[in-house]
Amino acid sequence: MKYHQINSALFVKNRRKFTAEMKPNSVAVFNSNDIYPISADSTLPFAQHRDIFYLSGVDQEESVLLLFPDAPYENQREILFLRETNDHIAVWEGEKLTKERAFQVSGIRTVYWLQDFHKVLNEMMTYADTMYINTNEHYRASVETETREARFVKWWKERYPAHNVAKSNPILQRIRSVKESEEIDLIQHACDITEKGFRRLLSFVKPNVTEYEIEAELAHEFIRNRSKGFAYTPIIASGNNANVLHYIENNQQCKAGDLILLDVAAEYANYSSDMTRTIPVSGKFSDRQKAVYKAVLNVKNEATKMLTPGTLWKQYHIEVGKIMTSELLGLGLLDKADVQNENPEWPAYKKYFMHGTSHHMGLDTHDYGLLHEPMKPNMVFTVEPGIYIPGEKFGIRLEDNIVVQEKGEPFNLMRNIPVEVDEIETLMNE
Repeated sequence: MKYHQINSALFVKNRRKFTAEMKPNSVAVFNSNDIYPISADSTLPFAQHRDIFYLSGVDQEESVLLLFPDAPYENQREILFLRETNDHIAVWEGEKLTKERAFQVSGIRTVYWLQDFHKVLNEMMTYADTMYINTNEHYRASVETETREARFVKWWKERYPAHNVAKSNPILQRIRSVKESEEIDLIQHACDITEKGFRRLLSFVKPNVTEYEIEAELAHEFIRNRSKGFAYTPIIASGNNANVLHYIENNQQCKAGDLILLDVAAEYANYSSDMTRTIPVSGKFSDRQKAVYKAVLNVKNEATKMLTPGTLWKQYHIEVGKIMTSELLGLGLLDKADVQNENPEWPAYKKYFMHGTSHHMGLDTHDYGLLHEPMKPNMVFTVEPGIYIPGEKFGIRLEDNIVVQEKGEPFNLMRNIPVEVDEIETLMNE
Protein backbone atom coordinates (compact mmCIF):
# COMPACT_ATOMS: atom_id res chain seq x y z
CA MET A 1 0.00 0.00 0.00
CA LYS A 2 1.15 3.54 -0.67
CA TYR A 3 -0.10 4.91 2.66
CA HIS A 4 1.75 4.76 5.95
CA GLN A 5 0.69 1.91 8.24
CA ILE A 6 -2.19 2.81 10.54
CA ASN A 7 -1.72 2.05 14.24
CA SER A 8 -3.52 -1.21 14.96
CA ALA A 9 -5.03 0.36 18.11
CA LEU A 10 -7.69 1.94 15.86
CA PHE A 11 -8.88 -1.45 14.62
CA VAL A 12 -8.79 -2.92 18.13
CA LYS A 13 -11.15 -0.12 19.25
CA ASN A 14 -13.41 -0.64 16.25
CA ARG A 15 -13.76 -4.36 16.97
CA ARG A 16 -14.57 -3.66 20.61
CA LYS A 17 -17.34 -1.29 19.57
CA PHE A 18 -18.80 -3.89 17.22
CA THR A 19 -18.62 -6.88 19.56
CA ALA A 20 -20.14 -4.84 22.39
CA GLU A 21 -23.35 -4.68 20.31
CA MET A 22 -23.48 -8.38 19.39
CA LYS A 23 -26.03 -10.73 20.88
CA PRO A 24 -24.78 -13.34 23.39
CA ASN A 25 -23.13 -16.40 21.92
CA SER A 26 -22.95 -15.11 18.38
CA VAL A 27 -20.44 -15.14 15.52
CA ALA A 28 -19.85 -12.44 12.89
CA VAL A 29 -17.98 -12.98 9.62
CA PHE A 30 -16.63 -10.34 7.20
CA ASN A 31 -15.18 -11.01 3.76
CA SER A 32 -12.83 -9.10 1.49
CA ASN A 33 -14.09 -7.90 -1.86
CA ASP A 34 -13.48 -9.90 -5.00
CA ILE A 35 -11.01 -8.89 -7.66
CA TYR A 36 -13.37 -8.20 -10.54
CA PRO A 37 -12.55 -9.44 -14.09
CA ILE A 38 -12.85 -7.21 -17.15
CA SER A 39 -12.16 -9.68 -19.97
CA ALA A 40 -9.40 -12.08 -21.02
CA ASP A 41 -6.98 -12.03 -18.06
CA SER A 42 -7.58 -8.38 -17.13
CA THR A 43 -9.03 -7.24 -13.81
CA LEU A 44 -10.07 -4.03 -12.14
CA PRO A 45 -7.72 -2.70 -9.44
CA PHE A 46 -8.50 -4.28 -6.09
CA ALA A 47 -10.49 -2.19 -3.61
CA GLN A 48 -10.99 -3.60 -0.14
CA HIS A 49 -14.43 -4.03 1.42
CA ARG A 50 -14.66 -1.16 3.86
CA ASP A 51 -16.18 -3.22 6.68
CA ILE A 52 -13.34 -5.74 6.99
CA PHE A 53 -10.85 -2.89 6.66
CA TYR A 54 -12.64 -0.90 9.39
CA LEU A 55 -12.49 -3.86 11.75
CA SER A 56 -9.03 -5.23 10.93
CA GLY A 57 -6.92 -2.92 8.77
CA VAL A 58 -6.35 -5.84 6.38
CA ASP A 59 -6.15 -4.46 2.85
CA GLN A 60 -5.78 -7.51 0.64
CA GLU A 61 -8.00 -9.88 -1.28
CA GLU A 62 -9.18 -13.32 -0.09
CA SER A 63 -9.21 -12.37 3.58
CA VAL A 64 -11.87 -13.21 6.18
CA LEU A 65 -12.44 -11.87 9.68
CA LEU A 66 -14.33 -13.92 12.28
CA LEU A 67 -15.48 -12.39 15.58
CA PHE A 68 -16.85 -14.57 18.41
CA PRO A 69 -16.60 -12.63 21.70
CA ASP A 70 -18.21 -15.46 23.76
CA ALA A 71 -16.04 -18.25 22.34
CA PRO A 72 -14.96 -20.75 25.02
CA TYR A 73 -11.27 -20.09 24.42
CA GLU A 74 -9.62 -16.69 24.15
CA ASN A 75 -7.75 -17.50 20.95
CA GLN A 76 -11.09 -18.15 19.20
CA ARG A 77 -12.60 -14.69 19.85
CA GLU A 78 -10.89 -12.88 16.98
CA ILE A 79 -9.58 -14.83 14.00
CA LEU A 80 -8.14 -13.70 10.67
CA PHE A 81 -7.99 -15.97 7.64
CA LEU A 82 -5.54 -15.01 4.90
CA ARG A 83 -4.49 -16.36 1.55
CA GLU A 84 -1.32 -18.36 2.19
CA THR A 85 1.71 -16.62 0.76
CA ASN A 86 4.82 -18.25 -0.69
CA ASP A 87 7.90 -17.45 -2.78
CA HIS A 88 6.04 -17.96 -6.07
CA ILE A 89 3.31 -15.46 -5.10
CA ALA A 90 5.95 -13.01 -3.92
CA VAL A 91 7.67 -13.12 -7.31
CA TRP A 92 4.54 -12.84 -9.45
CA GLU A 93 2.21 -10.67 -7.35
CA GLY A 94 4.34 -9.14 -4.63
CA GLU A 95 4.49 -9.82 -0.93
CA LYS A 96 1.26 -10.72 0.86
CA LEU A 97 0.59 -10.55 4.58
CA THR A 98 2.38 -13.10 6.70
CA LYS A 99 0.80 -14.17 10.00
CA GLU A 100 3.18 -11.94 11.96
CA ARG A 101 2.62 -8.97 9.68
CA ALA A 102 -1.15 -9.47 9.92
CA PHE A 103 -0.89 -9.21 13.70
CA GLN A 104 1.07 -5.96 13.39
CA VAL A 105 -1.58 -4.51 11.07
CA SER A 106 -4.69 -5.68 12.90
CA GLY A 107 -3.78 -6.49 16.49
CA ILE A 108 -5.30 -9.97 15.97
CA ARG A 109 -3.09 -12.79 17.28
CA THR A 110 -4.96 -15.79 15.86
CA VAL A 111 -4.27 -15.99 12.13
CA TYR A 112 -4.96 -19.01 9.91
CA TRP A 113 -4.50 -19.61 6.23
CA LEU A 114 -7.72 -19.45 4.25
CA GLN A 115 -7.83 -23.19 3.53
CA ASP A 116 -8.61 -23.74 7.23
CA PHE A 117 -11.63 -21.45 7.26
CA HIS A 118 -14.44 -24.00 6.84
CA LYS A 119 -12.94 -26.34 9.45
CA VAL A 120 -12.54 -23.58 12.03
CA LEU A 121 -15.95 -22.06 11.25
CA ASN A 122 -17.60 -25.45 11.71
CA GLU A 123 -16.14 -25.69 15.19
CA MET A 124 -17.28 -22.17 16.05
CA MET A 125 -20.82 -22.91 14.86
CA THR A 126 -21.10 -25.85 17.25
CA TYR A 127 -20.64 -23.34 20.10
CA ALA A 128 -22.68 -20.42 18.68
CA ASP A 129 -26.43 -19.79 18.48
CA THR A 130 -26.47 -16.82 16.09
CA MET A 131 -24.58 -15.72 12.99
CA TYR A 132 -24.21 -12.06 12.01
CA ILE A 133 -24.25 -11.78 8.24
CA ASN A 134 -22.95 -8.66 6.51
CA THR A 135 -25.46 -7.27 4.02
CA ASN A 136 -25.20 -3.95 2.17
CA GLU A 137 -28.08 -1.77 3.39
CA HIS A 138 -26.75 1.66 2.50
CA TYR A 139 -29.58 3.91 1.36
CA ARG A 140 -27.84 4.50 -2.00
CA ALA A 141 -26.82 0.88 -2.60
CA SER A 142 -27.59 -0.68 -5.98
CA VAL A 143 -25.76 -3.98 -6.25
CA GLU A 144 -26.23 -6.13 -9.36
CA THR A 145 -23.08 -8.25 -9.06
CA GLU A 146 -23.00 -11.14 -6.59
CA THR A 147 -20.26 -10.24 -4.15
CA ARG A 148 -17.96 -12.52 -2.19
CA GLU A 149 -19.95 -11.55 0.91
CA ALA A 150 -23.24 -12.49 -0.77
CA ARG A 151 -21.87 -15.86 -1.89
CA PHE A 152 -20.75 -16.59 1.66
CA VAL A 153 -24.18 -15.71 3.09
CA LYS A 154 -25.89 -18.01 0.59
CA TRP A 155 -23.47 -20.86 1.41
CA TRP A 156 -23.74 -20.34 5.16
CA LYS A 157 -27.56 -20.38 5.19
CA GLU A 158 -27.56 -23.72 3.37
CA ARG A 159 -24.83 -25.19 5.58
CA TYR A 160 -26.18 -24.03 8.97
CA PRO A 161 -29.99 -23.70 8.71
CA ALA A 162 -30.61 -24.31 12.44
CA HIS A 163 -28.79 -21.15 13.60
CA ASN A 164 -30.37 -17.78 14.19
CA VAL A 165 -29.49 -14.96 11.80
CA ALA A 166 -28.70 -11.38 12.73
CA LYS A 167 -27.49 -8.43 10.66
CA SER A 168 -24.16 -6.69 11.18
CA ASN A 169 -25.16 -3.67 9.09
CA PRO A 170 -27.25 -1.80 11.69
CA ILE A 171 -24.32 -1.98 14.12
CA LEU A 172 -21.86 -0.81 11.48
CA GLN A 173 -24.14 2.02 10.35
CA ARG A 174 -23.99 3.45 13.87
CA ILE A 175 -20.39 2.86 14.86
CA ARG A 176 -18.84 3.73 11.49
CA SER A 177 -20.74 7.02 11.33
CA VAL A 178 -19.05 8.33 14.50
CA LYS A 179 -15.35 8.68 13.79
CA GLU A 180 -12.44 8.02 16.11
CA SER A 181 -9.83 10.78 16.29
CA GLU A 182 -7.45 8.64 14.21
CA GLU A 183 -10.07 8.42 11.46
CA ILE A 184 -10.60 12.17 11.44
CA ASP A 185 -6.83 12.57 11.10
CA LEU A 186 -6.87 10.25 8.07
CA ILE A 187 -9.73 12.16 6.44
CA GLN A 188 -7.86 15.38 7.18
CA HIS A 189 -4.80 13.93 5.45
CA ALA A 190 -6.92 13.10 2.39
CA CYS A 191 -8.27 16.68 2.45
CA ASP A 192 -4.71 18.04 2.65
CA ILE A 193 -3.72 16.05 -0.44
CA THR A 194 -6.82 17.39 -2.19
CA GLU A 195 -5.74 20.91 -1.26
CA LYS A 196 -2.36 20.37 -2.91
CA GLY A 197 -4.06 19.20 -6.09
CA PHE A 198 -6.44 22.16 -6.15
CA ARG A 199 -3.71 24.73 -5.58
CA ARG A 200 -1.72 23.14 -8.40
CA LEU A 201 -4.72 23.63 -10.71
CA LEU A 202 -5.14 27.31 -9.95
CA SER A 203 -1.85 28.09 -11.68
CA PHE A 204 -2.44 25.52 -14.45
CA VAL A 205 -5.93 26.36 -15.73
CA LYS A 206 -6.18 28.76 -18.66
CA PRO A 207 -8.37 29.10 -21.77
CA ASN A 208 -8.27 26.10 -24.14
CA VAL A 209 -6.97 23.63 -21.57
CA THR A 210 -8.94 20.38 -21.69
CA GLU A 211 -10.87 18.80 -18.85
CA TYR A 212 -8.79 15.64 -19.09
CA GLU A 213 -5.56 17.62 -18.77
CA ILE A 214 -6.92 18.99 -15.49
CA GLU A 215 -7.77 15.44 -14.42
CA ALA A 216 -4.19 14.38 -15.19
CA GLU A 217 -2.73 17.22 -13.10
CA LEU A 218 -4.84 16.16 -10.14
CA ALA A 219 -3.97 12.47 -10.50
CA HIS A 220 -0.28 13.34 -10.59
CA GLU A 221 -0.47 15.42 -7.42
CA PHE A 222 -2.61 12.92 -5.55
CA ILE A 223 -0.46 9.88 -6.30
CA ARG A 224 2.81 11.65 -5.55
CA ASN A 225 1.39 12.28 -2.06
CA ARG A 226 0.75 8.59 -1.32
CA SER A 227 -2.89 8.51 -2.41
CA LYS A 228 -4.13 5.75 -4.71
CA GLY A 229 -5.77 8.58 -6.64
CA PHE A 230 -9.32 9.87 -6.77
CA ALA A 231 -11.70 8.98 -3.96
CA TYR A 232 -14.47 8.74 -6.58
CA THR A 233 -14.84 9.27 -10.32
CA PRO A 234 -13.81 12.91 -10.89
CA ILE A 235 -16.21 15.49 -12.27
CA ILE A 236 -14.41 18.20 -14.27
CA ALA A 237 -17.26 20.06 -15.89
CA SER A 238 -16.64 23.23 -17.87
CA GLY A 239 -19.36 25.54 -19.14
CA ASN A 240 -22.76 23.92 -19.54
CA ASN A 241 -21.34 20.51 -18.57
CA ALA A 242 -21.68 21.68 -14.94
CA ASN A 243 -25.45 21.35 -15.28
CA VAL A 244 -25.07 17.57 -15.61
CA LEU A 245 -24.75 16.60 -11.94
CA HIS A 246 -22.65 13.49 -12.56
CA TYR A 247 -20.76 14.55 -15.66
CA ILE A 248 -17.69 12.32 -15.91
CA GLU A 249 -16.69 12.44 -19.58
CA ASN A 250 -14.04 15.10 -18.86
CA ASN A 251 -13.23 15.40 -22.58
CA GLN A 252 -14.13 18.99 -23.50
CA GLN A 253 -12.03 22.10 -24.00
CA CYS A 254 -12.39 24.81 -21.38
CA LYS A 255 -13.30 28.07 -23.08
CA ALA A 256 -12.47 31.64 -22.09
CA GLY A 257 -15.20 33.19 -19.96
CA ASP A 258 -16.59 29.84 -18.82
CA LEU A 259 -16.55 28.35 -15.33
CA ILE A 260 -15.24 24.89 -14.41
CA LEU A 261 -17.06 22.91 -11.73
CA LEU A 262 -14.53 20.57 -10.11
CA ASP A 263 -15.96 17.79 -7.94
CA VAL A 264 -12.66 16.04 -7.29
CA ALA A 265 -10.90 14.69 -4.22
CA ALA A 266 -8.18 12.34 -3.05
CA GLU A 267 -8.42 9.24 -0.90
CA TYR A 268 -5.82 8.27 1.67
CA ALA A 269 -5.59 4.86 3.35
CA ASN A 270 -9.09 4.07 2.00
CA TYR A 271 -10.55 7.19 3.65
CA SER A 272 -12.22 9.69 1.35
CA SER A 273 -12.25 13.41 1.02
CA ASP A 274 -14.97 15.05 -1.07
CA MET A 275 -14.39 18.56 -2.47
CA THR A 276 -16.16 20.75 -4.99
CA ARG A 277 -14.89 24.11 -6.19
CA THR A 278 -15.91 26.25 -9.16
CA ILE A 279 -13.29 28.41 -10.85
CA PRO A 280 -13.19 30.78 -13.86
CA VAL A 281 -11.27 29.50 -16.91
CA SER A 282 -9.92 33.00 -17.59
CA GLY A 283 -8.97 33.64 -13.95
CA LYS A 284 -11.74 36.15 -13.27
CA PHE A 285 -15.47 35.80 -12.59
CA SER A 286 -17.97 37.92 -14.47
CA ASP A 287 -20.31 40.02 -12.32
CA ARG A 288 -23.17 37.54 -12.83
CA GLN A 289 -20.99 34.53 -12.10
CA LYS A 290 -19.68 36.25 -9.00
CA ALA A 291 -23.19 37.02 -7.74
CA VAL A 292 -24.31 33.40 -8.13
CA TYR A 293 -21.04 32.16 -6.62
CA LYS A 294 -21.46 34.32 -3.53
CA ALA A 295 -25.04 33.10 -3.13
CA VAL A 296 -23.85 29.47 -3.13
CA LEU A 297 -21.02 30.34 -0.73
CA ASN A 298 -23.47 31.97 1.66
CA VAL A 299 -25.71 28.90 1.64
CA LYS A 300 -22.68 26.70 2.32
CA ASN A 301 -21.54 28.84 5.22
CA GLU A 302 -25.00 29.04 6.79
CA ALA A 303 -25.64 25.31 6.30
CA THR A 304 -22.32 24.47 7.95
CA LYS A 305 -23.40 26.24 11.15
CA MET A 306 -26.36 23.86 11.45
CA LEU A 307 -24.23 20.70 11.65
CA THR A 308 -24.45 20.37 15.42
CA PRO A 309 -25.33 17.52 17.80
CA GLY A 310 -29.04 16.72 17.83
CA THR A 311 -29.74 18.08 14.35
CA LEU A 312 -32.03 15.87 12.27
CA TRP A 313 -30.90 15.38 8.67
CA LYS A 314 -34.40 15.80 7.19
CA GLN A 315 -35.16 19.03 9.07
CA TYR A 316 -31.68 20.34 8.27
CA HIS A 317 -32.40 20.06 4.54
CA ILE A 318 -35.68 21.92 4.99
CA GLU A 319 -33.85 24.79 6.67
CA VAL A 320 -31.15 24.86 3.99
CA GLY A 321 -33.92 25.02 1.38
CA LYS A 322 -35.26 28.18 3.00
CA ILE A 323 -31.83 29.85 2.77
CA MET A 324 -31.42 28.77 -0.84
CA THR A 325 -34.89 30.11 -1.68
CA SER A 326 -33.90 33.52 -0.30
CA GLU A 327 -30.72 33.55 -2.40
CA LEU A 328 -32.57 32.55 -5.58
CA LEU A 329 -35.08 35.34 -5.01
CA GLY A 330 -32.19 37.78 -4.68
CA LEU A 331 -30.67 36.55 -7.94
CA GLY A 332 -33.95 36.93 -9.80
CA LEU A 333 -34.13 33.23 -10.57
CA LEU A 334 -37.33 32.87 -8.52
CA ASP A 335 -40.09 35.34 -7.76
CA LYS A 336 -42.55 35.44 -4.87
CA ALA A 337 -45.27 33.75 -6.94
CA ASP A 338 -42.97 30.77 -7.57
CA VAL A 339 -42.56 30.34 -3.84
CA GLN A 340 -46.21 30.93 -2.94
CA ASN A 341 -47.39 28.36 -5.49
CA GLU A 342 -44.67 25.77 -4.89
CA ASN A 343 -45.33 22.07 -4.40
CA PRO A 344 -44.21 21.22 -0.82
CA GLU A 345 -42.94 17.87 -2.10
CA TRP A 346 -40.75 19.63 -4.67
CA PRO A 347 -40.15 23.23 -3.53
CA ALA A 348 -39.49 26.00 -6.04
CA TYR A 349 -35.78 26.16 -5.22
CA LYS A 350 -35.37 22.58 -6.51
CA LYS A 351 -35.49 23.92 -10.08
CA TYR A 352 -31.97 25.27 -9.54
CA PHE A 353 -30.74 23.13 -6.61
CA MET A 354 -32.07 19.62 -7.04
CA HIS A 355 -29.76 17.49 -4.89
CA GLY A 356 -29.17 17.15 -1.16
CA THR A 357 -26.84 19.40 0.81
CA SER A 358 -25.02 16.87 2.96
CA HIS A 359 -24.14 13.21 3.35
CA HIS A 360 -22.01 11.18 5.75
CA MET A 361 -18.43 10.59 4.62
CA GLY A 362 -15.45 8.56 5.75
CA LEU A 363 -14.28 5.20 4.46
CA ASP A 364 -16.90 5.55 1.74
CA THR A 365 -17.51 8.86 0.00
CA HIS A 366 -21.19 8.33 0.80
CA ASP A 367 -20.46 6.74 4.13
CA TYR A 368 -22.55 4.75 6.56
CA GLY A 369 -24.96 6.62 8.81
CA LEU A 370 -28.62 6.32 9.82
CA LEU A 371 -30.28 9.46 8.50
CA HIS A 372 -33.31 9.26 10.80
CA GLU A 373 -31.14 9.54 13.92
CA PRO A 374 -29.82 12.86 15.33
CA MET A 375 -26.32 14.02 14.41
CA LYS A 376 -23.61 13.20 16.94
CA PRO A 377 -20.17 14.62 17.71
CA ASN A 378 -17.40 13.30 15.43
CA MET A 379 -19.72 12.54 12.57
CA VAL A 380 -18.29 13.90 9.31
CA PHE A 381 -20.57 15.41 6.68
CA THR A 382 -20.17 17.13 3.36
CA VAL A 383 -21.82 20.51 2.81
CA GLU A 384 -22.39 20.98 -0.93
CA PRO A 385 -25.03 23.44 -2.12
CA GLY A 386 -25.18 24.38 -5.78
CA ILE A 387 -27.07 26.55 -8.24
CA TYR A 388 -27.41 25.22 -11.79
CA ILE A 389 -28.58 27.52 -14.60
CA PRO A 390 -28.67 25.75 -17.99
CA GLY A 391 -30.14 28.88 -19.61
CA GLU A 392 -26.96 30.79 -18.68
CA LYS A 393 -24.70 27.83 -19.46
CA PHE A 394 -23.02 27.54 -16.08
CA GLY A 395 -23.49 25.85 -12.73
CA ILE A 396 -21.77 26.47 -9.41
CA ARG A 397 -21.30 24.03 -6.54
CA LEU A 398 -19.08 24.42 -3.47
CA GLU A 399 -18.34 21.60 -1.06
CA ASP A 400 -16.42 21.17 2.17
CA ASN A 401 -16.03 18.32 4.68
CA ILE A 402 -17.25 19.14 8.19
CA VAL A 403 -16.80 17.46 11.59
CA VAL A 404 -19.69 17.80 14.05
CA GLN A 405 -18.22 19.07 17.32
CA GLU A 406 -19.51 18.34 20.81
CA LYS A 407 -19.29 22.06 21.60
CA GLY A 408 -18.62 25.12 19.49
CA GLU A 409 -18.58 25.66 15.74
CA PRO A 410 -18.42 22.67 13.36
CA PHE A 411 -14.84 22.02 12.24
CA ASN A 412 -14.03 22.40 8.54
CA LEU A 413 -11.45 19.87 7.35
CA MET A 414 -11.13 21.93 4.13
CA ARG A 415 -10.60 25.27 5.88
CA ASN A 416 -7.29 25.77 4.05
CA ILE A 417 -8.62 25.13 0.54
CA PRO A 418 -9.29 28.45 -1.24
CA VAL A 419 -12.98 29.22 -1.69
CA GLU A 420 -13.39 33.02 -1.53
CA VAL A 421 -13.73 34.80 -4.88
CA ASP A 422 -10.84 37.19 -4.28
CA GLU A 423 -8.45 34.44 -3.17
CA ILE A 424 -9.23 32.24 -6.17
CA GLU A 425 -8.81 35.12 -8.62
CA THR A 426 -5.55 36.23 -7.00
CA LEU A 427 -4.04 32.74 -7.05
CA MET A 428 -5.09 32.16 -10.66
CA ASN A 429 -3.46 35.42 -11.79
CA GLU A 430 -0.20 35.24 -9.88
